[in-house]
Amino acid sequence: MKKHSIAGEMIRFSLPLIMSGILQQLYSWADAFIVGHSGETGELMLAAVGATGSITTLLVQTIVGFTLGLSIMAAQEYGKKNMERLRRITGSFGPALAAIYTVLAVLAIACVRPILRVMSTPDEIFDYSAQYLKIVLWGVPFLAVYNLLAALLRAVGNSKASFYAVLLSSLMNVALDVLLVLVFPLGVAGAAAATVISQIAMTVFMAVYLKTRYPELVSNGMRFDRSVFRQGLSFSMPPTIQNSVTSAGNLVLQNFMNQFGAITVLAITTSYRVDSLMLLPIFNLGSAISSMTARSKGEGNAQKVRACLKTGLWIMFAVCGVLTVMMFLFGSSFVAFFGVTGEALETGKQFFRDLSLFYVPFGIATAMRSALEGIGDISYCSAVGIGTLIIRIVFSYIFRPLMGNRAIAFAEAVAWMCLLVLMTARLMQKKKQKQI
Repeated sequence: MKKHSIAGEMIRFSLPLIMSGILQQLYSWADAFIVGHSGETGELMLAAVGATGSITTLLVQTIVGFTLGLSIMAAQEYGKKNMERLRRITGSFGPALAAIYTVLAVLAIACVRPILRVMSTPDEIFDYSAQYLKIVLWGVPFLAVYNLLAALLRAVGNSKASFYAVLLSSLMNVALDVLLVLVFPLGVAGAAAATVISQIAMTVFMAVYLKTRYPELVSNGMRFDRSVFRQGLSFSMPPTIQNSVTSAGNLVLQNFMNQFGAITVLAITTSYRVDSLMLLPIFNLGSAISSMTARSKGEGNAQKVRACLKTGLWIMFAVCGVLTVMMFLFGSSFVAFFGVTGEALETGKQFFRDLSLFYVPFGIATAMRSALEGIGDISYCSAVGIGTLIIRIVFSYIFRPLMGNRAIAFAEAVAWMCLLVLMTARLMQKKKQKQI
């Protein structure tokens, strides 16, 4: 395969994933807007929904981590043209994930109020938060199945299905929010029901799409296989553990940020909302590199593996260069879009002036990491992910006396540079071993 065709495939693979991420961000903003403008208690309900984010994020991140590993395993099997093995992945993990996350959801629902107490949820929003969580957690098993099916489709090179599914879910979620929150004033219960229904629709769409377009992945032989299940766990558990630890670490970082006061919290949380949108091209290009490298590895085509990495590095460099210039010059404009003004806006502007300078090394590190994950070096990458999180937390406290709230950006930058060094070293080692 020529370099320009590899580049084209990467871009075509990445674009639907980027659009899906943008849609998810936009409909979450629309969701917040509708809930926040739903009468006299709108602001309280909005705060209540926000207060549950860390709980749902923890569960979702374990799903994302688990299915990331399965996607890499499936891509390698697809490269080998082992369709029987792919069907066994579907049959082994579909029912298992649905069952596991149903049990977890039921346990979480039963413990909602104690969990919210441990999290020191304010009394004025406590009941709203409990009501929202008891409903929205029912969507978690459907998210598990959806992410598995999306992972399988990414493994065979199809990222468009995820975009179609998210588009359907986004439109349905906003429409149901209007109906169940504004027309029928059901408050947070309506918002939660809208979320769950849209998640069910997204999962059903993906299942029908897979059955219709890729019957070879689900027909005949789709049954539980112990050897496939064990192999799948070896691929999936490292990123699952990393994502779980990262979610816990983010609570520590949130507590660190809170110590600077309301103005910094407003500025940095809004900046991260913008940052998460701007970094979508980096993460989704990484997904393309990982998937294409895994398929090439399965084919036994070492030359193509190296070509995927080299092409991915060049594209990543270009994308990150554009993001650096854009956010360094106009980061504050994006923050101001959310109504942030005065000192908070200046803090957000400085945040992007500091952090955007490190987008290129972060992108290069992400490309290297994705290639290493694609060839199956998942445990190392996950361990480094946990290690760099610890580095970020430690340097946040080291930098605080020296630079105040700018420590938040520079601590993350140090973690990114460490990620680059560790990924470069590992890549060189793998090259010497002729594994890449």
